[in-house]
Amino acid sequence: MSFFGSGQTPIVKRLLSYKKTPDEEDGAEKWDEKAVKSLIKKLKKTGGLQELEKALSSNGIVPTGCVTIPRSLDGRLQVSHRKGLPHVIYCRMWRWPDLQNHHELRAIGQCQFAFSHKRDDVCVNPFHYVRVETPVLPPVLVPTNMHHDIPVYRPPLPPDDTLPANMTLPPYTGDEPPTYHQSEDGNGLCVDSPPGPGSQFSSSGVGSPLSPSSSGPESIPPPSYAESPPPSVSYESVNYLEPAYWCSVSYYEMKNRVGEIFQASKPSYTVDGFTDPSSSDRFCLGLLSNIHRDQQIEQTRRFIGKGVHLFMVGGIVYAECASEASIFVQSPNSNMGFGWHPATVCKIPPGCHMQVFNNRDFADRLASSVHSGFETVYQLTRMCTIRISFVKGWGVEYRRQTVTATPCWIEVHLNGPLQWLDKVLTQMGSPSTIPHSDS
Repeated sequence: MSFFGSGQTPIVKRLLSYKKTPDEEDGAEKWDEKAVKSLIKKLKKTGGLQELEKALSSNGIVPTGCVTIPRSLDGRLQVSHRKGLPHVIYCRMWRWPDLQNHHELRAIGQCQFAFSHKRDDVCVNPFHYVRVETPVLPPVLVPTNMHHDIPVYRPPLPPDDTLPANMTLPPYTGDEPPTYHQSEDGNGLCVDSPPGPGSQFSSSGVGSPLSPSSSGPESIPPPSYAESPPPSVSYESVNYLEPAYWCSVSYYEMKNRVGEIFQASKPSYTVDGFTDPSSSDRFCLGLLSNIHRDQQIEQTRRFIGKGVHLFMVGGIVYAECASEASIFVQSPNSNMGFGWHPATVCKIPPGCHMQVFNNRDFADRLASSVHSGFETVYQLTRMCTIRISFVKGWGVEYRRQTVTATPCWIEVHLNGPLQWLDKVLTQMGSPSTIPHSDS
C-alpha cells in the first residue's frame, strides 16, 4: 500500500506533498505524517491553515502572515515521543532538510510571533524565517618579500595554563545587559555573548576577566597592528577554505590523552559521557578505557552526562552546556574579542551557551598581523584551540591551577583556521630571526 493511500485526509496529503525532508530513516514518513496532523489540529483552533497552504504552494513568493500555535511551557513540541522546537521542525520539513538547530534560523522583520519573541503563541510559518549564512571571508594579502626592518608587533600571550582568570557568566549586573534567549531544549536562559571588558559581575562569581589595561607582563594591549609596509612589497592572495572536518577533538584525563581523535564533519555535534561506539554527530566518552584512571576521574565521568554541544553557525562556533553539571571553557579567540585576558576560563552553567570562536574576528586579526612578522602570525595558532573541562574548573580561584589537573577535559582544534594559518605562514617563508647554533 502506498504512503498516500493510508487513510489520510486531503489536507494532510497536500501538506505532505510540499515536504523536503528525505525519508532515509526508518519511520520518518510516519513521523512526518504525525507532525503534520499535530499541526493541523492546533491550527484549527488558532486559524492560519489557509495561510500556511498559501505559503507552501507559492514557495514563499506570495507574502503571508504569521501561522501560530500555542507555545508550550518549555517551548518545545512533542510528536510521538520526540521533542523539538516547533519552528525548527516545520522549517526542516518544508525548507531545509539539513537544518541542525534554531541557532541557524533568524526571523524576518515582519514576523510578530517569532520564536525568539517568547510570546504566548509561536509562528511556524517556514517562510517567516531565513537561514543564517556563513559569511565569505576575504583573502589575506601576504607580502611575498618581507622587509625585516618593518616594526614587529608581538602581543604577549600567556603560557598554556598559567595565570588564567575565572568568571561565571550569569548573573550579570552591568549597565549593558547581554542578550538572553532560551536554550535549544527550552531549559534555562543562555547568554548570546558575554559582556565587554567594562562590565560588572556579581560577587557570586568566581572571578572576573582582567582588564586590558592591567599592569604586568601578561596584560593584553588593545589590538595594535603594524605600520603599512613600504610600497616595494608585493602580495600573494591566500584564501580560506573550509575543510571536510571542521574541527578535531582530543579527550584527556589529567595529563593523559585517552582514545582516538574525533573528527567532526557535521556543523553540530556533542561530546557526552555515553557509550555509542561510532557516530558522526556524537563523540561518546563512556566506552574509553584508561589504565591510569583513578577514583576521582571515575567519579567525574559519571557526571559528564549529555556533556557539551558544539556547533558552528554563520562562521561562529558556540559551546552549550548540555550536562547537569557546569562546564569550563578557555577560548583565547573569544577572550581577546571581548577584551579579556586570553587565558580567561569561563564557567557555563547547564542550559547556557557562549560564543567560543568567531571566524571573521580571526580573519581580521590574521590580515592585520602579516606585516608584523612571522612570529606574530605564528602566535595566532593559539587562538585556534579551545579547552573545555567537565564538572571541575581550573585557574587562580581553584586549587587546580592548570587544565591538566582537571579529571576530564577536551581540546578542540579548529582545522579551517589552522590550515589557513599554515598557508599564510608557508607563503611568508621563515621567521625574521633564526637562532644560531650556539644560542
